[in-house]
Amino acid sequence: MSNRTFTMIKPDATSKGYTGAILDQIIKAGFSVKAMKWIKLSEEQAGLFYNIHRERPFFGELVTFMSSGPIVAAILEKDNAVADFRTLIGATNPAQAAEGTIRKNFASSIGENAVHGSDSNENATLEGDFFFSKLEHF
Repeated sequence: MSNRTFTMIKPDATSKGYTGAILDQIIKAGFSVKAMKWIKLSEEQAGLFYNIHRERPFFGELVTFMSSGPIVAAILEKDNAVADFRTLIGATNPAQAAEGTIRKNFASSIGENAVHGSDSNENATLEGDFFFSKLEHF
């Protein structure tokens, strides 16, 4: 069990003005923000972050999308953070996401699904460290 996870509010959600509403839903679900920044990824940075998907057919489209506008990166804390956050964001396909989840509320498609959430404790640490130095974790 981990107490921290990593998330990004993706370019589709930031461009539509959903950042505040998404953060509000996260905080109301009991998560506290331990690090946060607004940043626009270059294609190179997006490619490095999503390197695990490099061989998949959607990699180029993903990199282009994730570098298309600003994102909000954040480290969140709560008991059982990774699993609880995955439940809060809902299924990757918003049409299949449970009512009240972030993706049901704010995503428009599988590709533009509003938020990223770490899928394991190990990846939460790696992803958080990608965006934040140790001096930026609180």
